[in-house]
Amino acid sequence: MVDNKEPPVNNGNAMPAVVAYFSMEVGLDTSIPTYGGGLGMLAGDSLRGGADLGIPIVGISLLHRKGYFHQHLDAQGNQTESPVEWDPKTCLEPLDTRASITIEGRQVWIRPWRFLIRSATENEVPVYLLDTALPENSPFDQTLTDYLYGGDDHYRLCQEAILGLGGVAMLRALGYNDVETYHMNEGHSALLTIALLREESARSGLPPTERQVMERVGDECVFTTHTPVPAGMDRFPMQLARQILGEETTALMTECGCLHFDTLNMIALGLFFSRYINGVSMRHGEISTNMFPSYPINSVTNGVHAATWTSEPFRRLYDSHIPEWRYDNLYLRYSINIPLDDIYQAHIEAKQELLREVERRSGVRLNPSIMTLGFARRMTTYKRADMLFSDLERLRKIAREVGPFQIIYSGKAHPRDEGGKVLIRKIFQAAAALKDTVTVVYLEEYDMNLAMHLCAGVDLWLNTPKQPEEASGTSGMKAALNGVPSLSILDGWWVEGHIEGVTGWAIGDSKQDVSITSEINSLYDKLEHVIIPMFYHQQRTYSQSMRYAIALNGSYFNAQRMMFQYLEHAYMPSH
Repeated sequence: MVDNKEPPVNNGNAMPAVVAYFSMEVGLDTSIPTYGGGLGMLAGDSLRGGADLGIPIVGISLLHRKGYFHQHLDAQGNQTESPVEWDPKTCLEPLDTRASITIEGRQVWIRPWRFLIRSATENEVPVYLLDTALPENSPFDQTLTDYLYGGDDHYRLCQEAILGLGGVAMLRALGYNDVETYHMNEGHSALLTIALLREESARSGLPPTERQVMERVGDECVFTTHTPVPAGMDRFPMQLARQILGEETTALMTECGCLHFDTLNMIALGLFFSRYINGVSMRHGEISTNMFPSYPINSVTNGVHAATWTSEPFRRLYDSHIPEWRYDNLYLRYSINIPLDDIYQAHIEAKQELLREVERRSGVRLNPSIMTLGFARRMTTYKRADMLFSDLERLRKIAREVGPFQIIYSGKAHPRDEGGKVLIRKIFQAAAALKDTVTVVYLEEYDMNLAMHLCAGVDLWLNTPKQPEEASGTSGMKAALNGVPSLSILDGWWVEGHIEGVTGWAIGDSKQDVSITSEINSLYDKLEHVIIPMFYHQQRTYSQSMRYAIALNGSYFNAQRMMFQYLEHAYMPSH
């Protein structure tokens, strides 16, 4: 999948950048472990969508030499972790450029590795991954770009200084001096605002605390929040901020009034300096407005990169019937005219590819004629991956009396998320209890490659988050591109994408105070009385839902539409 070997024209820009997109993680390729979940996948898809549209954009992230982690599951579902061993030289281009920042009074040197995203429209977007593993740095500082979301608060704030302060320094070292918009994908990079304050103060000759200096920085910044609950914010004690960033920087933030209750709250810092702020779905925008009432919050619903997440059988199908789809994803609307038999056949091919991958990874041979449900997410408690197993006897009854089904799970729990690890063990326990009636497979090492197979090959995508904690979610969007309808809680993007019985089915309703019992009953009722009977006895009706998922959801919930909205409303609203 990596196509990044072509030598660069020069050691700097692949194109003049007007937008700089900062993200702690970014999903570029399955062989580059610089992502941990949906935030990184979104960042990669955003940059790919920007390339499709020819947006002059550049990406900034960290190299993560030891990746997120390798996941290992034993027979009981106990998760252990190990570092990812990978060689950046095999898929990235090292550059000789150097930049430095000060951390705890030490000069820390940074080098960039470049990845070029190439679109079907021949546009290129460079992504620079920052690396501190240099002999000039102390042994500790060399580790600061090793682990994604690793270490304690001290390690994390050092990393966020490298991303925000170091990212701006690296842009200047590479010659990107005319950036008009700095897009912060979540709060991890919010310290870039402090670097811009200092630059604007030096340029204008005014103190950085002057209102017009702060307003000028605000005019350059855009902030996307993905956090639907206060607990998801990165907060650092002021004592730690002073230790790492220095007295001058923390004093500057205090004088600017951008600290939050004497705490360095990275989301609050990003919000304070941004002229445009958005949530990642319509509902999330509403929730964010309630969380941050002092700021005007807009909404740009997430989208996924269609050409990346569409499986080969469906790529061939779309190329045959609507060849314009790669260049303009809106043309997927015309999939409404693709014959149902062609949709069904493409899905059968994608399902066979998935089942081959399942057997290769697990040794389990699943039956291609049996309805297959998929659930693959980051394993954390609010996603409630075990909801399906709330009533094992009813599941057995449905499988025996209505129609057989099999279930594929995948997903990593953060090493320190014991609740997520408990979820995995519960799924293993349910799989053991159901083994004579329902086959449940849990695949370890969820990554981009496995996500592509799963989203394309299952018959139904399942999503059960606790409302209102799903800011958006994108896995169901990837499934829709491959004609896979969703059965999901009405939260995040599904509030917008759901048309009952057309693009998929809702679990419960959109009321946030709905009881868990009513949600569970709704989940089982839809499976027992609607979805499984339709799958086995009304194949053409089920295929119509598959086609509607493509035409209505695939044509809209894609990165091209998302990035066009950012371009129009956030990046260049005055142009």
